[in-house]
Amino acid sequence: MTPGTPFTEIGSERRFGPYGGRYVPETLLPALDELERTWATLREDAGFQAELGTLLRDFVGRPSPLYLARRISERVGREVYLKREDLNHTGAHKINNAIGQCLIAKHMGKPRVIAETGAGQHGVATATAAALLDLECVIYMGVEDMRRQMPNVQRMRLLGTTVQPVESGARTLKEAVSQAFRDWVATVEDTHYVMGTAAGAAPFPSIVRDLQRIIGDEARAQILDAAGRLPDRVVACVGGGSNAIGIFTAFLDDPDVALLGVEPGGHGIETGAHGAVLAGGLEAGVLHGAMTPVMQDDRGQILEAHSISAGLDYPAVGPQHAWLRDTGRATYVPVGDADALRAFRTVSRLEGIIPALESSHALHHVLHVPAPDVEIEIVCLSGRGDKDMEHALAGLRELEGDDALAHTVAEPLGHDPVADQDGDGPQDGAEIR
Repeated sequence: MTPGTPFTEIGSERRFGPYGGRYVPETLLPALDELERTWATLREDAGFQAELGTLLRDFVGRPSPLYLARRISERVGREVYLKREDLNHTGAHKINNAIGQCLIAKHMGKPRVIAETGAGQHGVATATAAALLDLECVIYMGVEDMRRQMPNVQRMRLLGTTVQPVESGARTLKEAVSQAFRDWVATVEDTHYVMGTAAGAAPFPSIVRDLQRIIGDEARAQILDAAGRLPDRVVACVGGGSNAIGIFTAFLDDPDVALLGVEPGGHGIETGAHGAVLAGGLEAGVLHGAMTPVMQDDRGQILEAHSISAGLDYPAVGPQHAWLRDTGRATYVPVGDADALRAFRTVSRLEGIIPALESSHALHHVLHVPAPDVEIEIVCLSGRGDKDMEHALAGLRELEGDDALAHTVAEPLGHDPVADQDGDGPQDGAEIR
């Protein structure tokens, strides 16, 4: 078996080596079977693919650009291309999967969709697709993530979606997924669960991968056109791992292309406050219906993950990533909160692009870790950082004090009460009317 060839059971891929599977209540097995059969048919159906392709082109705005980041490239001494998923409608790669799964729900005759969200990008994408396709939508979100991502909460509500706060546990993504599963158990007859990442019970990891592989398919063609050859390395951030598996998949059968996943190192793996389950070498357990490396105690109880980025704050990872690590096809490294925050600022100032905090983990590694064997690489810029502004700037001030953005803060011009009273106006009398 090659690393690019998942272990296949009846229907779509249910396991990747020892990982994956379906560890769910019996009430969900018929729904998973139905979903598996439906996707096996639709992914080969020309009419469905044409409908999906039209929406991705005309509604989402694909293909997303592959951009040569010149100032980053000058700094690191190699060509660094950014796959601009941040320019998609709704601002992240999540819309690729949300549009596809909402179309699947329509084909299954289910009028209601539910989803979980951490950073809010999957929630916004699902709310957007539901509005487009006239589906009832409920999004589960931890209250800590709602605090960090309030603009996305407001966007979802504006789109007509119910945002259901989750108060249990750490009040982040893991608890949101758990609550969404509880909803699905009770409503499976008329509801489809739009899983946002390449994790969970089969067939979700393979469906999300299939719907996100457009990132890699486009990037592969674009780099051949731009550079005349394949890259030496492809880099992406990994929480559950949807953007990473989306871009990795197109290069799995190219052994000369290194694949690097960057996980949330949080406060450091040695502290336990992180989400780097692959780089941390954690043992496999069961979470949200799948066998995969997971943060757990000696009794198998799930531990809380930590990341400055809500989208990476998850104590497990998609099962195919675990298999790619074990087979040596991909490598996974951690990057901590502080380094991601500083990369968020650095890339904003170098390229005029505000990256998502999730993507900033990958960008830190590219900016600061020497790679003498790499001449050309692609980084998946999974989303834009507008949603992170308040949280990230507060984090930078906590790290560096008020000097964190000092040289961008200027004294107000034209504050001259006497001149204003005399009618001379601000800025040395040079008022522009």
